[in-house]
Amino acid sequence: MARIAGVNIPLNKRVEIGLTYIFGVGESQARKFLQEAGIDPDTYVKNLTEDEVRALRELVDGGAMVEGDLRRERSQSVKRLMEIGAYRGLRHRRGLPTNGQRTKTNARTRKGPRRMQVAGKKKVSK
Repeated sequence: MARIAGVNIPLNKRVEIGLTYIFGVGESQARKFLQEAGIDPDTYVKNLTEDEVRALRELVDGGAMVEGDLRRERSQSVKRLMEIGAYRGLRHRRGLPTNGQRTKTNARTRKGPRRMQVAGKKKVSK
């Protein structure tokens, strides 16, 4: 099992795809890492040697902000926006879209499931 940046890379996938399981590493950055390490992108993770895994680990840990550091950085950015009272921070606080999308319809991902409108009981007159 190849473990890079605290993530278990699946053995039965190509290295190029397996590296994208690391939070913060996309396809283009995975290709860049493989080119720097001199590894063929079509190699399967299970066929990597220890030296190749070590080289990838050093590149990912040293070259890019990934996993916990990146998550922490993103959450701190959002907290900063909320603390200074920026418009985007207020939208984050209310759970609404932050980039100017309409909310009369759509925006269900940010707003969550629709609330049911419950009709009140009608009083029976005698």
